Amino acid sequence: MATDVQSSVGACGSALVQGDGVRYVTRQPILDLHSKVHAYELLFSSGPQTAFRGDGEMAARTLLDSTVLFGLEKLTCGMPGFVKCTADMLAGTLVEMLPPAMTVLEIVDPADVSLELMGACRNLKAAGYRLALDQSKWAPQTNLPVGTLVEMADYLKMDFSRTNFRERQALRGQVRDAKATLVAEKVETQEQFSAARDEGFALVQGYFFCRPVVLGSRQIPANRLSQLEILRLLKDESLNLHKLTQLVKRDASLTYRLLRLINSPVCAMPQEVHSVQAALLAVGEETFRRMATVAITSEMNLGQPLELLRMAFVRGRFCELAARASGLDGTEQYLLGLMSLLPAMLRTPMKDLAPTMPLREEIRRALMGEAIAERSLLAWLERYELGDWAGCGEIASANELEEGGLLSSYQEAVAWTEAALYFA
Repeated sequence: MATDVQSSVGACGSALVQGDGVRYVTRQPILDLHSKVHAYELLFSSGPQTAFRGDGEMAARTLLDSTVLFGLEKLTCGMPGFVKCTADMLAGTLVEMLPPAMTVLEIVDPADVSLELMGACRNLKAAGYRLALDQSKWAPQTNLPVGTLVEMADYLKMDFSRTNFRERQALRGQVRDAKATLVAEKVETQEQFSAARDEGFALVQGYFFCRPVVLGSRQIPANRLSQLEILRLLKDESLNLHKLTQLVKRDASLTYRLLRLINSPVCAMPQEVHSVQAALLAVGEETFRRMATVAITSEMNLGQPLELLRMAFVRGRFCELAARASGLDGTEQYLLGLMSLLPAMLRTPMKDLAPTMPLREEIRRALMGEAIAERSLLAWLERYELGDWAGCGEIASANELEEGGLLSSYQEAVAWTEAALYFA
């Protein structure tokens, strides 16, 4: 099933294996104030150090390889892509391989503002590309070229991890006449998101949506407890079909989601099914368990950003796929990845959720963040989501994980997720 989905949907996160090693490609969402994805920033690497730390040639080669092999629209699943570029890359012809309408060129070297760079940016703008600058580095002083470059920018980014309110106010004052869209980056908490919104930023980049303000210890709603009970039944080696059917039937929305998924191209059913029992018989236990878990997680995420659900699906499917080569139980790993974001979905602390979850004690400990073998795959993926390539390498080495296989699992998980989300 996953292979068919991957070929039809394409990959949004990838690994390139070439003669000089593995090169990584991942993405980070840039959201509007309603938590809808506006674009993705693409992060490239050719090893434990990111490709943009002083190696412009390697960055250019990685960018070219990734774009030619996959296409930008697949790397971003059809959304605009922010791509970091050195001055040399902009002055050359490499970036012209990227589709102008979908590409935002983010200039990363503020120390090299030359007439050649200015001319290249004008030409790229005329060709339809958009430009982004980190305003924390590019604030115009008396240097006319820098000021002119800011005027050409379509996006101005300000780093919330490196600036405080007064500094950002000063930076904004320097560009009060600019027409660029303001982007708050490295926004990792709900408090920072609120500050960005109040300060007038239109877009935010960071994983604040994975850490919403929890409401404190509280009683879990009855329908959520019922859904957790269904997850427990799905985890059992032998399905109790009668009990499972009764629980699912009590939740009309969940029943609708489940049957819609089962009848979608994700499962490629030869004929439509109309009941839980028929669905189980038609697709088999393994696929039914996965689809039911997808449906339940979609219900739990109601009212929360779609990107949160996307990440949960990717985590679950990745952990399941990667478990095959790591000696871990695939079903347990699927649930671990999926449930790792339940606190954000339900706005309930993990310490309150974990005891109710249908998992072994070791998996509950992994959900609580304990660095045990059962958490190794999830820990690696969390580092990968952040573009922390060094952290990925350390976790892989410590747990004897083969990174080429992990990257392939990630690619397949993202492709599967995009198909599942369409029908979830």
